[in-house]
Amino acid sequence: MDTRSRYLQEMGITQWVSRDAGFHSVPGIGVAQDLNTDESDLIQNDQLMADLLTQVETCRQCGLHRTRYTTVFGVGPIPANLMIVGEAPSAEDDRQGIPFVGRVGQLLASMLFSIGFKLEDVYIANALKCRPPDDRDPLAEELAHCNPFLLQQIERIQPKVILALGKVAVQSLLETNESPGQLRNSGQVRAVAGVPVIATYHPAYLLQSPAAKPESWKDLYRARQLLINGSSA
Repeated sequence: MDTRSRYLQEMGITQWVSRDAGFHSVPGIGVAQDLNTDESDLIQNDQLMADLLTQVETCRQCGLHRTRYTTVFGVGPIPANLMIVGEAPSAEDDRQGIPFVGRVGQLLASMLFSIGFKLEDVYIANALKCRPPDDRDPLAEELAHCNPFLLQQIERIQPKVILALGKVAVQSLLETNESPGQLRNSGQVRAVAGVPVIATYHPAYLLQSPAAKPESWKDLYRARQLLINGSSA
């Protein structure tokens, strides 16, 4: 079994293998198997992003700064064609200061690799920069305080497509009450700051509900098509 077939199997997409036998990586999208990279290395000499990182680290607008271990700003190249927006840091993310650590990150790598993407060339952030206590859902006011940071990241990253993972990310980005499933069923591609947003399930949900993986893969494939040729087909 080749590498891509193995990742497709992880995503539960064996029925698509023969159809996509000629599938190739997306040009300009490169993958690492994990995100064990210090975010300060990834902002490189980008002063605007460095200033934004400092603002996030010193933010005291809500009570999460009293309970978190560290902020989780984001990782990836600047600029990047594809930007991933998750929900909120996990306990392990909070300890390491890196988004999508552990099994969730491994599944995210599989999800991206299954459609020809490389994780190391994707910028990854969360709607919320601090972990909520006991991994509870973020409060509306917490997301409201973090949203300007996220919008500034999007402006600096200049992605061609944003992949929003999970209900919190979708609703925060698009200011909607709709779920990823409802957005998918609508057939419409929404945008934030002029960037098309594709909504899908969070990897943590897929670990608990693997039957949803095929639907998520279709969302990923749609994002890939947008990135390659601007078509939402």
